Amino acid sequence: MLTMTEPQVWTLIGVFAAGLFGMLTLMSTMFVRIIRTEIGSVRTEIQGVHQRLDRIDGDINALMKHTFGIQRD
Repeated sequence: MLTMTEPQVWTLIGVFAAGLFGMLTLMSTMFVRIIRTEIGSVRTEIQGVHQRLDRIDGDINALMKHTFGIQRD
């Protein structure tokens, strides 16, 4: 049966701790990148909806003016 000495145990603990810390850093960095990308795509979609609503508002203003002679502000 193999037994480990105390320095070997501490070295093994240090290696596992470093690996765990490295994985935690990698995962948190990737998570932040994904969240930023998703927020950016949501902002882009909101801007697209806003532009479409502006066009619809302009069309409604034109119809109101043409039909009733009323200009909305």
